[in-house]
Amino acid sequence: MTMKRMMLGLALAAGLTLPAVAQQRINLGHLMDNSGATSDVGLPYGQGVNDTLAWVNQTRRGVAGRPVNVLAFDYGYQAPRAVSQYQAWSRERVVAIMGWGTADTEALTRFVTRDRTPYVSGSYSAALTDAAAASGRPGAEATPFNFFYGPSYSDALRAMLIWAKRDWDASGRTGKPKYVHMGGNHPYPNSPKAAGEALAAELGFDVLPAIVFALTPGDYTAQCLTLKSQGANYAYLGNTAGSNISVLRACQTAGVQVQFLGNVWGMDENAMKTAGVAANGVVFPVRTAVVWGQEAPGMANVQAISRMSDTAGTAYRPVHYVAGVCSALLMVEAMEHAAQNNGAVNGERIREGFYARRNWVPRGMEGVCNPSNYAPDDHRGTLRVGLYRARVTGDTSQGSVAELMRAGTMKVESVATIELDRKREWLGW
Repeated sequence: MTMKRMMLGLALAAGLTLPAVAQQRINLGHLMDNSGATSDVGLPYGQGVNDTLAWVNQTRRGVAGRPVNVLAFDYGYQAPRAVSQYQAWSRERVVAIMGWGTADTEALTRFVTRDRTPYVSGSYSAALTDAAAASGRPGAEATPFNFFYGPSYSDALRAMLIWAKRDWDASGRTGKPKYVHMGGNHPYPNSPKAAGEALAAELGFDVLPAIVFALTPGDYTAQCLTLKSQGANYAYLGNTAGSNISVLRACQTAGVQVQFLGNVWGMDENAMKTAGVAANGVVFPVRTAVVWGQEAPGMANVQAISRMSDTAGTAYRPVHYVAGVCSALLMVEAMEHAAQNNGAVNGERIREGFYARRNWVPRGMEGVCNPSNYAPDDHRGTLRVGLYRARVTGDTSQGSVAELMRAGTMKVESVATIELDRKREWLGW
């Protein structure tokens, strides 16, 4: 869909004429990866954001009666293109941005701070949580206008390591468990590397040398043979699902026996179908309280949102889609807060909206979106980490994801919920 068609569709969904839209609309940027290295997970997340904003325009008359004009742009996961597009959006006076990757989000941090433009990213880099540079960490920069929904990459990895230590102890195995970080040499997979290795050592793991593999699919037999020779027990997959699938398949062929820990973008239902039984057993964090189709008071609204792009209502939406819904609704409700009492919907007032609620669940999303809490000096929205396990018990080559989930060939099972302490020394790291 072209940008022009998307804008027209959102205007019509709001039931408004185009001249009225031109006078009243609220410009919101949406940076998407629909064609780049992380498009495997960028597509469902971005669709969740776009469907949510279209639904808000249709069912809530936008924000305070003003339609949200979504300026969506596929930047192909290329940070320079994101910076260039930001300059274009500045001329179009966007009040806020729904963003995406770590490299581009961090490249834009100084810009959005200077311009006071709230930025809700798909990057959960812990560096974005030190809103006031209060941690005192070397090189820390304030990020007062950066937000995201869910735990940071670092906190999610900390939770998985805590679970892994419990898993090791419960197994009755002796000696020190061995842990290894795997991923591309890139800001996104590297974001939680030091934090994870530090906690692993503190918990009593033997921390092994990191194993590098690219963000794109490929032949990673060599990496799997290294993993096998190291004797690793727990391995963190820091890339998105596309390249992780290649690793899982190669390691299955090589006979590697290891508990894989996937990062939040590293596993989902689509990846389970593609990887097949090679994905069985991967533990990974899920940002929402439920996954698609599970019972929750807010699930009916999620399904209604899904029908904005799937009128038949038959699509299965992976975990990233539902997280996109929650992320977009946080932005919408922060804008609604800005509009209260005839207020201006501008960057500073939108930012205030992120601080206005405690245990914030977007209305109508009870039981779906986990509560968020943001403070001016601490943008760690949550320290609750839900861990799930991919279960794949048969052939996934036949049938859709929806059919495989209904048949029980694939399942996403809850493993544990880890509540981390809000440690000051973990802020921004």
